[in-house]
Amino acid sequence: MNKRLLALFSLASAVLFLGGGLALADDKSIIVQSTTSTKNSGLYDHILPQFKEQSGITVHVVAVGTGQAIKNAGNCDGDVLLVHAKPAEETFVAEGHGVARHDLMYNDFVIVGPPTDLAGIAGGTSAVESFKSVADSGALFASRGDDSGTHKKEKALWAEAGVDPSASSGQWYRETGSGMGATLNVGVGMGAYVMSDRATWIAFKNKGDFGIVVEGDEALFNQYGVILVNPEKCPNVKADLGQQFIDWLLSDEGQEAIRSYVVDGQQLFFPNGNS
Repeated sequence: MNKRLLALFSLASAVLFLGGGLALADDKSIIVQSTTSTKNSGLYDHILPQFKEQSGITVHVVAVGTGQAIKNAGNCDGDVLLVHAKPAEETFVAEGHGVARHDLMYNDFVIVGPPTDLAGIAGGTSAVESFKSVADSGALFASRGDDSGTHKKEKALWAEAGVDPSASSGQWYRETGSGMGATLNVGVGMGAYVMSDRATWIAFKNKGDFGIVVEGDEALFNQYGVILVNPEKCPNVKADLGQQFIDWLLSDEGQEAIRSYVVDGQQLFFPNGNS
């Protein structure tokens, strides 16, 4: 009797093991290392259900700053990279971590601030001149300080303005080390200027009396790219599924899904993946 029970137990264990193996083999899901701006804007909630309905593939998004997303993808912790720092993306591919980079969509950055406008920059169209005025006035500025795509762009603008804001860290220059939404919350709370991607600003619900004070500068252009993580460096990458996602994003259907995402009557992202 004991032998019979043992045999039945062994058979049941084998069935469970094989069943689990089949479930893993049939697991149609990928991990996308991405930015907080695309997540905070609500874009993924809009487009991913459409992709899953067509493909059956579930997309799990890890939303962090661009620098961290690139690092995670380089450590093989993802199948697709979707970020917005083109020079860093091109380096990622050149070093063999990614297969190829594709333009996907764009919007722009804006500088937002309180109505008091201590730096006197409201209505300006030059980000660099506005940054100079902020530094000269000592008005509070809240930075993400997290090596995200937004932070990288901000640092480049400070450098062009001839200002080293890190020398005033903790004084007028406040680094949050947080995502875009959290940094906007901090900025609004302390009455500080903030540079944000436009999509997150539009979707942001805690604006208070803040508004856009500087926009329209070509230097504030914000391009997003998408990259398949290289399976030759990362054998665990689900290259076929990841490529299906990229192909869909770049297709007419995927580009239309991006184009059709609107908040408060405003289009948040402008597709240019097949331009």
